Amino acid sequence: QVQLVESGGGLVQPGGSLRLSCVASGSIFSIKSMGWYRQTPGKQRELVAAITSGGNTNYADSVKGRFTISRDNAKNTVYLQMNSLKPEDTAVYYCNSRVITIATMSEYRYWGQGTQVTVSS
Repeated sequence: QVQLVESGGGLVQPGGSLRLSCVASGSIFSIKSMGWYRQTPGKQRELVAAITSGGNTNYADSVKGRFTISRDNAKNTVYLQMNSLKPEDTAVYYCNSRVITIATMSEYRYWGQGTQVTVSS
């Protein structure tokens, strides 16, 4: 079993910054990729940013130049630095990870419980 625990959400004014963190723990052989998705009521969950074990990154067009994803492989942790936040960034942010588990040596996809980010004055 693998657990993803997110932290760092909260309320911030437009133009402000927040940093999200997500730690993966459990029966992990290796982590192929980690990323962040977000979801607002009535909408589908959408990719915000992702990073592979080799450091390759992918961003949604709406956050390019404002958000930065990074990863500490030794700590099984992914970060999302969010700058110049806008009200439309308000959402529940979910951590996602593709993990090869020790028990089966197969790849599975795991989700965190989500953390609320609210951008409002």
